[in-house]
Amino acid sequence: MKPIEFENQVAIITGAGEGIGRTYALDLAQRGAKVVVNDIGEHPEKGKTADRVVAEIRSNGGDAVASYDSVATMAGGRQIVQTALDHFGSVDILICNAGILRDRTFLKMSEQEWDEVISVHLKGTFCVTQPAVKVMKAAGYGRVVFTASSSGMYGNFGQSNYGAAKMGIIGMMNTLKLEVDKYNIRVNTVAPSADTGMTKGVISDEVAKRIRPEFNTPLVTFLCSRENEETGLIFTMSAGWFARSAMVSGKGVCIGDTQRSIAAEEVRERFDEITSIEGAQAYDHCGLIYALGRPLTGR
Repeated sequence: MKPIEFENQVAIITGAGEGIGRTYALDLAQRGAKVVVNDIGEHPEKGKTADRVVAEIRSNGGDAVASYDSVATMAGGRQIVQTALDHFGSVDILICNAGILRDRTFLKMSEQEWDEVISVHLKGTFCVTQPAVKVMKAAGYGRVVFTASSSGMYGNFGQSNYGAAKMGIIGMMNTLKLEVDKYNIRVNTVAPSADTGMTKGVISDEVAKRIRPEFNTPLVTFLCSRENEETGLIFTMSAGWFARSAMVSGKGVCIGDTQRSIAAEEVRERFDEITSIEGAQAYDHCGLIYALGRPLTGR
């Protein structure tokens, strides 16, 4: 197989000091990318997590620099991008991977637990992506990978804050892909699953042995490559299983004639048809979805 290479390309990876982000950084660096390893993590005895990954990359002959800025502010996001520009002169790849958990059932969740998760995941993705995409737009090229979660797409007990943030990221991607496509910038989202420090106590030991962080890396590496021309897609993955996930719509039904009133009883009578997802499809943008109601909407 022809190898995927990243010579002379610069990658920013947030949350790259440990876990999945670390494996992304190591693989891209091994393939020739210059990497900004962003992470705020620090161990009392081992020091800053970003420094350890940078040292690991350099010991293998790669080129990397550490960034300790928080993704949760615009100032932090701009500085992360500026670190790439100061050290390497460009930004070709951005992987938004930074994240935290503050799990609590919805009725017991505090405002702080809600805000912290939204700030790091959803706002953090915006704060780093906007300055990075400005650089990519000027260069006429870029590859962006966001991180969502099956907890957002399908639900997971005790993670309403996390799930809401992750679905917000998908919404951000759905719009951003339209706005930057003409600049040769491709934006995709992954929903990985792995045994990491963030998931300790959430996943059983038996499952943890199977879902190693590095098994998520190959798909992300490909999405970051020049060969990938897909944009606006969501991928769910774990343990070497990879699949596209999508927001879809069933065909639905048309009731009324846009003139007369529509009664709730009419909806009740056709509710089975309304809820059916037989023949469901994904759509590239919101304008296309209303074509299903064209006899009424005229779109």
